[in-house]
Amino acid sequence: MPLRVSLVSADAEVWTGEASLVVAKTVEGEIGFMQGHEPVLAILAQGEVRITRTDGTKILASAADGFLSMANDELTIVAGNASLVS
Repeated sequence: MPLRVSLVSADAEVWTGEASLVVAKTVEGEIGFMQGHEPVLAILAQGEVRITRTDGTKILASAADGFLSMANDELTIVAGNASLVS
């Protein structure tokens, strides 16, 4: 079962879908998430969010000013500013 990922900015949903790996930058450093990751609540730092979809394609987004929450294979990234880069 893949991760269910939701990346939202203050005014819009940026990307939602399933992923096998997500790497995001927090104030304590980069952290990677895969299926079965323990629950985490962290402050988002300005930087890249790298999403690897279940089919292997990659999505790159920029995000800043927010937080991320991981629980029960659901990763939610809420950012004041977020947008897709590619």
